[in-house]
Amino acid sequence: MPVFQIADMTCKHCEATITKTVKDIDAQAQVIIDLAAHTAKIKSQHNIDVIEKAISDAGFTPVRQA
Repeated sequence: MPVFQIADMTCKHCEATITKTVKDIDAQAQVIIDLAAHTAKIKSQHNIDVIEKAISDAGFTPVRQA
């Protein structure tokens, strides 16, 4: 499951925005947010590059973790 470090995700509103952004692309996606660690684990059938771009377009800076 790809993990993104999103340092500028700082509150519940940010968490909700990122979750909605992913779900708008893939309603079946699994999104696990750890707000304290500023990470988002995303399991989706869609191309992860598309999801990464959508998160970026929503105003965040996702960095894919190895």
